[in-house]
Amino acid sequence: MGAFWHPFSDMGAVERAGDFVITRGEGVHVWDDQGRRYLDATAGLWFTNVGHGRRELADAAAAQMARLAHYSTFGDYTPDVTLELAERLAGIAPVPGSKVFFTSGGSDSVETAAKIARRYWVETGQPSRRIIIGRDKAYHGMHYAGTSLGGIPGNTQGYGELIADQAHVAWDDPEDLRSTIEGLGAENVAAFFCEPVMGAGGVYPPPADYLMEVRKICTESEVLFVADEVVTGFGRIGGSWFASTRFGLEPDFVTTAKGLTSGYLPMGAVLVAPKVAAPFFEPDAGRWLRHGYTYSGHAAAAAVALANLDLIEREGLIDEALRLQDSLAARLSPLDVHESVSEVRCGTGALAAVQLNDASAAAGLATALRGHGIATRAVGAGGIQISPAFTMTDAQVDELASAIEAALG
Repeated sequence: MGAFWHPFSDMGAVERAGDFVITRGEGVHVWDDQGRRYLDATAGLWFTNVGHGRRELADAAAAQMARLAHYSTFGDYTPDVTLELAERLAGIAPVPGSKVFFTSGGSDSVETAAKIARRYWVETGQPSRRIIIGRDKAYHGMHYAGTSLGGIPGNTQGYGELIADQAHVAWDDPEDLRSTIEGLGAENVAAFFCEPVMGAGGVYPPPADYLMEVRKICTESEVLFVADEVVTGFGRIGGSWFASTRFGLEPDFVTTAKGLTSGYLPMGAVLVAPKVAAPFFEPDAGRWLRHGYTYSGHAAAAAVALANLDLIEREGLIDEALRLQDSLAARLSPLDVHESVSEVRCGTGALAAVQLNDASAAAGLATALRGHGIATRAVGAGGIQISPAFTMTDAQVDELASAIEAALG
């Protein structure tokens, strides 16, 4: 029996069937330990936006580690490269003047936003605003706040109540959010967490006008709006750095990770709008935010992030993600006529899902696709995840679609 305990896995099944061991990657392909090559349909786990094996990112890490791998950012300590990255992110943030709180990943970012949201209301004289609201089908990571906010039932089973003062609304109905806030009392609600495109819940693009409507409701009720862009951030939405920019949301928080470094090192960031950050930055106020992580603003990760952002800009990969939006829709949408497929969800960035009529068949199909040279996974309740690197060509999209069609047959 192996020692490694896989996340999100039935370890009994893994022990029985064995590990699927990946040994290297290049561009949009990965290889297993038998030397077989696979088209990576998921970019690792939504994150390898620039593709595998980018030497400049490895070189950036090595150079920074040789100079300074990391140093604490508690108090006033700061590696110079961390300051540089913070300014770079503030410059592309959906809300000008945003502050940047660094984390080690997406779950950290969600936890950070939830805590700062509640603390903000304490500091502004409304301590009763403690309730945080999530949506059905949502995924916000697996820390305490994110697990509670998530709307995937299986992810909460067996843990009991993780946090108090939380509520859920329908994923696609703005009026449910409005009535829930009214029922709870706006004076008791701290924040609403919203993925612009739902990721792990099944790749669900927002219904028409949904995002603008829920943003308007939050503004009217003074509820803080948190855009969870761990998946959609840093170009995956296509055409913009962030979905919040593409849809004009002007969020109070943006939670990010994944594409910040394209997964080359673990790192996340929370972009905090000036209004929310202001109480904590008042001179002589003495307001400590007793929250943070050993690796907040990790120097080597920051160097990789800067190199990654440079690469995305230099190669025009945000526009390439928009190209993929169209090519994925054109090539995958015809699959919805297959008797095993209920729908194909696409049309919002480099993201898609092929939904099966029989949800229980998705995991088996994902495994079967390896025999057709495709590495992917089941997502949500019966979907096949498609979230490639932005460097995937249209010809490779054709290859992907043909393989799915063959595996379905």
